[in-house]
Amino acid sequence: MSQTTNMFDPELAEAMIAGHPGAFETFAERHGALILSFSRRTCGEHAEEVMQETFLKAYQSIKDLREPAALKSWIYRIAVNECRKLRARDFRDKCIEVSLGDALKDAGGEGCADAFADSSEVPLDRLLQGELKQKLEDAILQLPDEFQVVLVLRDMEGLSTRETAEILEIGEPLVKVRLHRARLAVRDSLTQYVRAWSA
Repeated sequence: MSQTTNMFDPELAEAMIAGHPGAFETFAERHGALILSFSRRTCGEHAEEVMQETFLKAYQSIKDLREPAALKSWIYRIAVNECRKLRARDFRDKCIEVSLGDALKDAGGEGCADAFADSSEVPLDRLLQGELKQKLEDAILQLPDEFQVVLVLRDMEGLSTRETAEILEIGEPLVKVRLHRARLAVRDSLTQYVRAWSA
């Protein structure tokens, strides 16, 4: 069962919206570790910055939250958007470095190719342990953004398809398609690693 299940208290959301002293601080203390964990899985080295920006944006816009029961989807959506902003910023910075240096070559960082496997519907974190854990994390971070965030929300954070669709503001069928393709892509990447290691 997801660690996020029943964690988000609508009464606390109502207190924050009403501006009750200490309510937002309580929220940040309660859920800071959760957002940091999510940020590490989606934005790697930028996790701390994503978490800080997420809570800053949440504090600034808490009164815009009209449905207290939607607090979980709302805070995750902010974190997803902040991670995307940082990834876009990094991409621009890297492009500038390549342009100015004129010496760097493409390292071949292409997106993972699709693969097909009967085990594609099994959550990834149940299949891999030990020394493959880091390779799993690396493979996830290399996924295209739209696949990566679905995989993390569903398989790592344990959110439902409906919750993931709400956070990303897309349809549930699209969530399922992206999750399936993300799982296959990560498995393909890890299969290549295992084959190379055992050769």
